[in-house]
Amino acid sequence: MASSSQIVLQVEEIRDGALVLKDHSLRAILMASSINLALKSADEQTAIILQFQNFLNSLEFPLQIFIQSRRLNIEPYLDTLKEQEKKETNDLLKVQIAEYIEFIRTFVQASSIMTKTFYVVVPYTPPITGGEGKLGGLTKIFDIGKKKESAGLSPEVFEEYKKQLWQRVDHVIQSIVRTGVRAVPLNTEEIIELFYGLYNPGEPGETRPQIEAQTIN
Repeated sequence: MASSSQIVLQVEEIRDGALVLKDHSLRAILMASSINLALKSADEQTAIILQFQNFLNSLEFPLQIFIQSRRLNIEPYLDTLKEQEKKETNDLLKVQIAEYIEFIRTFVQASSIMTKTFYVVVPYTPPITGGEGKLGGLTKIFDIGKKKESAGLSPEVFEEYKKQLWQRVDHVIQSIVRTGVRAVPLNTEEIIELFYGLYNPGEPGETRPQIEAQTIN
């Protein structure tokens, strides 16, 4: 299963908050906040939509927006309430806490409440120049230096690619903040945690996250 996941992901490594794919292109993942457009006035809705339209028109590279949905896990909260119930000396409050716990558990199970997390994937694909050097094309044809390629990007090339990627990241962050949405890039540990959560079923009974993705070209 681990081998097949690696083939599907096409990820060579995660370095300095950037995904390095096997074709040596880079990806940054931003976690974005959300806004409830329905709670805005008509003028505010129009302004937000226009700002988002301006943001899309300013893009010179594709983006992917995806939403991770998980069933709300209230067990930690209920455990806290149970501890409070044990410590409570007032019998009336103890009964009320027990009833509240049962109400919350029943309500969440009946309603299937989901939590949603929003992400923006920013790509950088280096231009095709025949390889990292003048002989890049020939080395690929004759499989020369294949071991070196499998080791990943050199530090110098990676830093150059990352610089280009982060220029795009800064543009996305500065543009969408005008719509009222804040975004921050995930660091290496957070990216690893995100992928681990996506490709591992988790605890027994836990709902596997659902993904909704939309690519903007």
